[in-house]
Amino acid sequence: MVGIKEILISLVLIGLIVSPSAAAADWPMFRQNMENTGFVTESAKFCPCIWIFETNGAIKSSPAIYNEILYFGSGDKNIYAIKMDNGSKKWSYKTGGEVLSSPAVVNNTVYVGSMDGYFYSLNSDNGALEWKYKTGSGIESSPAVYDGLVFFGSNDNNVYALYTSDGTLAWKFETNKPVFSSPTVFNGTLYVGSDDNSIYAINIQDGSEIWEYGTADKVRSSPAYYNDTVYFGSDDGQLYALNATTGNLIWNYYIGSPIRSSPLIEPMNNNLFIGSDDGNMTCVDTRTGVLKWSYKTGGPIRSSPALFDNKITFGSNDGTVYVLNKYTGQNEWNYMPGYYIFNSPISSSPAVYGQSIYVGGEDGYIYVLNVNKEEAPTSVFFYYIAVLFTVVMGVFLFIRIFKKRITKKEE
Repeated sequence: MVGIKEILISLVLIGLIVSPSAAAADWPMFRQNMENTGFVTESAKFCPCIWIFETNGAIKSSPAIYNEILYFGSGDKNIYAIKMDNGSKKWSYKTGGEVLSSPAVVNNTVYVGSMDGYFYSLNSDNGALEWKYKTGSGIESSPAVYDGLVFFGSNDNNVYALYTSDGTLAWKFETNKPVFSSPTVFNGTLYVGSDDNSIYAINIQDGSEIWEYGTADKVRSSPAYYNDTVYFGSDDGQLYALNATTGNLIWNYYIGSPIRSSPLIEPMNNNLFIGSDDGNMTCVDTRTGVLKWSYKTGGPIRSSPALFDNKITFGSNDGTVYVLNKYTGQNEWNYMPGYYIFNSPISSSPAVYGQSIYVGGEDGYIYVLNVNKEEAPTSVFFYYIAVLFTVVMGVFLFIRIFKKRITKKEE
């Protein structure tokens, strides 16, 4: 006979599956939803197209997907809107600084910060400026939008809440150092980390502090919320799970190197996936913090993983996009656009749409990968390598012919 406990658990899981934030096929913001869980339970329309799009600066911003348009920022100071069916540009908007923040797209509006210190609201259809708000420093934190307010952190030490209607200030919350972490919002509370070594729970109505939890180093990892628990990493090498209501520690797991990646939560199997600067993608149990598996890459992982089907995907500073089996951590497929010679870090966090992965590289390109077919676009660096190989072979042949001629003369 099924007990009350089992019925309640089933209802909770059903709620997760059908909730708007989890089931939406789009990927409208950093980590997909306001809880920063990093997954969708309903696949989008299959998009078989693979392409690359070039900008003139490093791409650290993570793409957002809304109505089959891809939105992201670049180090060339632009915010881009790209058509997903063919990779052509719909529009771009020039800011006064690098765009490292990841956009959130809600109700046909793009919200994103820039290193020029402004936070922008743009029309998603044509890129027209709706309003902008000046903070005291650059903005790397990615926004969350909820109930007529948009929330983000700034390098001026503050967390801001602006009215989405006109960009006026609702409130700001001051920490003691810059806020690179991106906020998570759930049930009237905002959770965000700061370089002052703390994570904060803030009332979204008035910006008052609910609780603060201190770690031993910076908190640049963006927290994820699930089941009244807040999960995040710290530069002190620890992965933390806190009670979301009280801020009390539930468990912590020592990884041993700074954690700038943000957690991916998979409720169905109680999995948490997170990267770290030691190059490992780690999977632990959300309930206990016990290690399930770890996979080693060739560089720090500052990209945050995304989940689809039975796979997770993320980028590494070794210049590779990885696709791992979520149960075992086995490498099922990977893509290295720089072919070892021209590798650039991939710190952008992937967005998933159907069986396609959209991710930016610090080489300035956005890449679209088809995981189902294990297909990827031919990187421009392939042609560079072909030219380099041709030049090297030409030099080798020239030297060989030159040596033969000298030998004949000596004879």
